[in-house]
Amino acid sequence: MKKKLLAVLMTGIMAMSFAATTTAVYAKGDDDNTLTVWAWDQNFNIKAMNIAGEQYAKDHEGFKVDVVETSSDDCQTKLTTAANAGDYSTLPDIVLMQDNSYQKYLKSYPDAFTDLKDMDINWDDFGKLKQSYSMVDDTHYGVPFDNGAAIACYRTDILEESGYTIDDLTDITWSKFEEIGKDVHEKTGKYLLTSEATGGDTLMMMIQSCGANFVNEDGEAYIVGNDAAEKCVDLYVDLVKNDVVKLVNNWDEYISTITSGEAAGIVNGNWITATLMGTEDQKGLWQITTMPKVDGVDTATNYANNGGSSWYITSNCKNVELAEDFLASTFGSSTDFYDAILPETGAISCYLPAGESDVYNEPSEFFNNQPIFSTIVEYSSHIPEFTKTPYHYEARECINTAVVNIVNGADKESALQEAQDTLAFKMTE
Repeated sequence: MKKKLLAVLMTGIMAMSFAATTTAVYAKGDDDNTLTVWAWDQNFNIKAMNIAGEQYAKDHEGFKVDVVETSSDDCQTKLTTAANAGDYSTLPDIVLMQDNSYQKYLKSYPDAFTDLKDMDINWDDFGKLKQSYSMVDDTHYGVPFDNGAAIACYRTDILEESGYTIDDLTDITWSKFEEIGKDVHEKTGKYLLTSEATGGDTLMMMIQSCGANFVNEDGEAYIVGNDAAEKCVDLYVDLVKNDVVKLVNNWDEYISTITSGEAAGIVNGNWITATLMGTEDQKGLWQITTMPKVDGVDTATNYANNGGSSWYITSNCKNVELAEDFLASTFGSSTDFYDAILPETGAISCYLPAGESDVYNEPSEFFNNQPIFSTIVEYSSHIPEFTKTPYHYEARECINTAVVNIVNGADKESALQEAQDTLAFKMTE
């Protein structure tokens, strides 16, 4: 999720070596039914994991999860240190990882994780894209957790003032979006979209909604000569130059454009709803719909992803069978579980059957009584797959820098070539 809200935070605890049977860190007995977990965010991921543990314990006497929270930097340092030392005995049984970060760790340290080939789970109950974040060569390594499906949110009162409704912004192209945005700005002085100059989220969602990326299938930097990338850049630059998008300097300004009413819309991962709902005076004025799709690209869709995470069993897990059954019985198959954690944590499921429950279909007062949770789950089933890269954040930074330079007057070809060269260099470090 967004770095300011749901940054890549994992937590660390000492665990026994999977291979050590006579010198185990954990004592036998009750600890045989305890799974250690690294996770982050007491009110979100950790609370969801603890609820899962309580649910599983109802049918598995003596079972418990032990979740300990540490900083993201400390966790990554510990994982890297363990891998470099060739000693994974400090890893937990289960670890939560950001979807956009996991591929880097799996490719760098493949021996740190347990494959889930024998896990009893119906993978088709999750969207194809969500599955692919934690897969290598058709092998699953992670159990999907929270939903990162992108949504477009609009202030219906500002749209109405301009002569539009949410239907006019549904399943449209970015060119149509620009046309409406110009009209909204002329009539109200408001921007139809806000975007963070240092973030690059909008561009990443645009290209990934086409089933494309800024790297090719061989994992090489692919900006120059990438038709989809160039179309995204052209559209985005036009949106900024024509007062459709308000380009701001940082996250605080990004949020301020929304809370102040300067911007009438926002496109981001669905976790942005938590921020919007913090503006009580705007209750009932917002609605969600699909994001625009890129013009002129045959594979373009109105669906993308930004954020989300999954659970992984490490190679140090002391009881793989227990860990697999626990995750499969809760995060992997239980609508009752997802119904329970939604009001408690705000964690929206990417488990598709959950979207059919009464809880997920409850109307949201803030979003003009739309059943936003079932809608978001449904969106997640349509997001196209795209080439993954361990250098997601580096690619985002490079292309975003290029766009800001182009907006400020730089030659497009030179700016994109510089982005290509910089990304290629970063991928060799």
